[in-house]
Amino acid sequence: MTITDTHTHLYSESFDEDRGEMIKRAIAANVTRFFIPAIDSTYVGSMYVLEKKFPENIFLMAGLHPTHVKEDFREELKLVEQQLENRNFFAIGETGIDLYWDKSTLGIQQEAFRFQIRLAKKHKLPIVIHCRDAFDEVFEVLEGEKDDNLFGIFHCFTGTFEQAQQALSYNMKLGIGGVVTFKNGKIDTFLSQIPIEEIVLETDAPYLAPAPYRGKRNESLYIVEVLKKVADIYGISEEEVAEITTNTSKQIFKR
Repeated sequence: MTITDTHTHLYSESFDEDRGEMIKRAIAANVTRFFIPAIDSTYVGSMYVLEKKFPENIFLMAGLHPTHVKEDFREELKLVEQQLENRNFFAIGETGIDLYWDKSTLGIQQEAFRFQIRLAKKHKLPIVIHCRDAFDEVFEVLEGEKDDNLFGIFHCFTGTFEQAQQALSYNMKLGIGGVVTFKNGKIDTFLSQIPIEEIVLETDAPYLAPAPYRGKRNESLYIVEVLKKVADIYGISEEEVAEITTNTSKQIFKR
């Protein structure tokens, strides 16, 4: 059984004390594919180090996280462009819009989001979308960019069934993580109405740890709790969920 974590921040400072051991724990539990989203240029070096240590398991994205879209965002985006010219990446992300922390940056977040979508199209890569308190704003940008070259993952999907359908209409898969195990997460109430081929699994480690670890540091090993819950929701085996979602991840990332 191969389990794929499509979104995990393994370079996070939260793992500085036990990063290698944490990754090995996950691999021992058949979590052998880790897709690593970018935040900004300050983390790029750490991402490259991780890739060098685990070349068969670590797959990198390039991008600028919406909460890190600041006054210098155009310089940051130039660095993303340069990276893409110099080496291979498996996605652009995470990008998107976050209005939870700062609504005043909406305009430049939208600009950065559009730029990264177009960069993804240029390089024939998927986008990985971060959306917090901003479904309408994200959908507005996607509507303007919708075409056959737009595809990717709606990371950490926490919306309604109607919003899920709208995300799927833009050729996005739904990233399902720890929230699906929460008693008040709500996704579990309608997820079975979404074809399982339309979802992928993720942790967003070190954030959003699933039950029974909720409130603690998340790690990629805990994706097995997400896997169990998804298997229960769809009424199929954990092995089937792992196979289907890993195959979907391969279709998206081309790896």
